[in-house]
Amino acid sequence: MPTEFIEPSANGPTAEAYGELYVAFEHFNRTMFDAQLPPCLITLQRRKGTYGYFSKGRFVRRGTGDMVDEIALNPAYFASQTIKNTLSTLVHEQVHQWQRHFGSFSRRGYHNKEWADKMESIGLIPSHTGKPGGRKTGQQMDHYIEAGGAFDLACDSLLTREFTLSWLDRFPAERLPVGPTPVATTIPPATSDALTTTPGITSTAYLGLGRAESVLALPSGDPVNRSNRVKYRCATCLTQVWGKPNLKLRCGIPMCRNAPFEECGAITQCP
Repeated sequence: MPTEFIEPSANGPTAEAYGELYVAFEHFNRTMFDAQLPPCLITLQRRKGTYGYFSKGRFVRRGTGDMVDEIALNPAYFASQTIKNTLSTLVHEQVHQWQRHFGSFSRRGYHNKEWADKMESIGLIPSHTGKPGGRKTGQQMDHYIEAGGAFDLACDSLLTREFTLSWLDRFPAERLPVGPTPVATTIPPATSDALTTTPGITSTAYLGLGRAESVLALPSGDPVNRSNRVKYRCATCLTQVWGKPNLKLRCGIPMCRNAPFEECGAITQCP
């Protein structure tokens, strides 16, 4: 007996989450790239230490051989950043997509003047420090959002049309002291897992067709508490509990009215 085909839901969380990201991709493609960018496949990838990456021709359609690029975003940071910073990661990867299709990329891992000029023209200012005054080309590059620039305005126009990123990780990665930072990443070994990193060799390299070419890696920040347990305290009744780091807890005692627990040492000192 043949299996009944089930039509995919157009209203489920998967369709909503990916649909919102593609709405953003199309919006920025029209407003900042003159609709030049070809369609891509947006994925959510929990690659540790990165906000996202671009990979040319990563996916191929079964039966036809048609290839599309991949832009990956890390959902672990959706809740710990502003929507605008998350979308700047998307647009940064769109710049790499633009350069791979219409520009000239330089030696492996080098952010050249063409890349820097395109970034600056859309209001993402390249800087090796992530701040005004930094170098605009080089191996390791950061960027910051230009207030009133093309990206800033295009993003504001998108956010006024009831657009949002609806789905957030309940256990987000720690918030970083600065925004998305496009720095060098490690070159993956020549295996089927092109996104596996090997410590020691750094480059945001062109890694070949179908491999990650540009990775937005996280800057090194303050040390993360890696202990097995952390003490939390209710802000109202002062009840204390132990749990894993980075939990989001609320007190269930009626008089506390769902008050949040505070992490001892990070927010408050507990006896």
